[in-house]
Amino acid sequence: MATGREKIEIQNIVSPGHVTRVDKVKYDAMKDALLTALSRSDAPLTVAEAKQMLLPLLPDDLFPGGEKAGWWLKAVQLDLEAKGVLRRENTKPLRLRLA
Repeated sequence: MATGREKIEIQNIVSPGHVTRVDKVKYDAMKDALLTALSRSDAPLTVAEAKQMLLPLLPDDLFPGGEKAGWWLKAVQLDLEAKGVLRRENTKPLRLRLA
C-alpha cells in the first residue's frame, strides 16, 4: 500500500550493514513513544513492559488499537541499539534502557 509519505533508512544491530526503508512518520511516532516510556522508568524495561507503557502514547490514526505496534517497536528498538541510543541488558527476558 503506497502512502506517498517520506521513507527513512533504519539499521539493525543484529544484522550489521543491513538497511531497511520504512515510513518516517510511523518510525518517529514509535521512537518518541519508546524513548518516553524508557525515560519514565527507573529500571530497564522488558520489551513487553515497554510496549505496555508506550501503547497509550501512540497516535491512534497511525496505530489504530495498537495495530502493528509490536513490529514497529522491534524495528525501532533494533535501529536505536545500532545507533547507540538504547542498550540491552544481558538478562532473560531481554531488558532495554537508554544508553
